[in-house]
Amino acid sequence: MLEDRRTRLMAATLSGVAGFVDAVGWLTSGGLFVSFMSGNTTQLGIRLSERLDSAAMAAGLIGAFVAGVVCGSLVGRAAAARQQVMVMWQVTGMMTVAALCQQIGALVPALLMLAAAMGALNTVFAEDGEVKFGLTYMTGALVRVGKKLASAIKGGDPMGWVSSASLFAGMLMGAVLGALSYGVAGPQALWLAVAALFALALLLGRRAR
Repeated sequence: MLEDRRTRLMAATLSGVAGFVDAVGWLTSGGLFVSFMSGNTTQLGIRLSERLDSAAMAAGLIGAFVAGVVCGSLVGRAAAARQQVMVMWQVTGMMTVAALCQQIGALVPALLMLAAAMGALNTVFAEDGEVKFGLTYMTGALVRVGKKLASAIKGGDPMGWVSSASLFAGMLMGAVLGALSYGVAGPQALWLAVAALFALALLLGRRAR
């Protein structure tokens, strides 16, 4: 039970990091997301109806996100029992590259790498090739909150909704902090996310040992 609580807390924390990165990415790109691909899909559809060249960035971010999921899954499968730790280090490395690209003014590569990192982040808690926690998309989490609340009303677990709600709360708080940090430091705020991921990777490694 304690391990389950620790896992849920870690998942909520990582959702917070994702919210932070998504807010910074959205503000940096001028209206595109690096972790919320549903929003980018809508943006892609709108832009395809207007001008094809304006749709390229939205399509690129979606492709980069999927590529990140592929890379995270492959690293996780290769790492076996050390899956969580190795994927976290992978995500930390990708985020570092993204922040460095932003530092030198390479905005498009930075945004694409951020999207890839957020895709890989979703594979940290994969089990048997399937994602256990969707860390960067909250529609599914809110659906689970609603279903668990309905179950509670019918006599089920009265607290079953808390786990999914914590993911939503984590992302919301992360987005608030990301927007505030961007207001102070601009895109340099990404280095705060890199530092947080580095610390979380060390923590996961310590727990694994």
